[in-house]
Amino acid sequence: MSPGAAGAEPTRLCERRHSRLLLIDLQERLLAAMPEAERMAVERNVGRLVAAARLLDVPVEVTLQYPRGLGPVTPPLESLLDDSDGRTEKTSFSCCAAEDLSRRITGSDVIVCGTEAHVCVLQTTMDLRAGGETVFVVEDAVCSRDPRLKANGIERMRAAGAVITNHESVLFEWLHDAADPQFRAVSRLIR
Repeated sequence: MSPGAAGAEPTRLCERRHSRLLLIDLQERLLAAMPEAERMAVERNVGRLVAAARLLDVPVEVTLQYPRGLGPVTPPLESLLDDSDGRTEKTSFSCCAAEDLSRRITGSDVIVCGTEAHVCVLQTTMDLRAGGETVFVVEDAVCSRDPRLKANGIERMRAAGAVITNHESVLFEWLHDAADPQFRAVSRLIR
């Protein structure tokens, strides 16, 4: 059974060879509505995850919720993305409604970051879990306008079987061992 297949154990460590990093709606107008400290932390932590994904050959998927109205990905994050990243424009709150994206992430450990924790992140995670996928929600790389709404979203995702984690745990789980050739490069990302 593949790691993301139905019945997979959601409490195991995140393995880079099975991972896809999913950046949900990290757009200018959405992030501008977030509390400043939260927005800055999310951009920094997502940036670290993207940089590590590049070093470790982890595919990156990016979604944009109604980009005509909410704008592009924020410039600090856009500067880290490239043509190899999957890009999906959507109007549905759950990313799983986008069939091409859903096919690309099925059977993967889906590492979820983005906005808002209680809307698009929540609905995507719930749909992935309902389909039996293993989902790692990076708590310090998701945000909502109201911290209470974020906390509620995190609580619901945990109850649905998502693994609630943080960006540093993901980085070191991807590495698995200090002998990994990319250990120094990845560890420099968090200094």
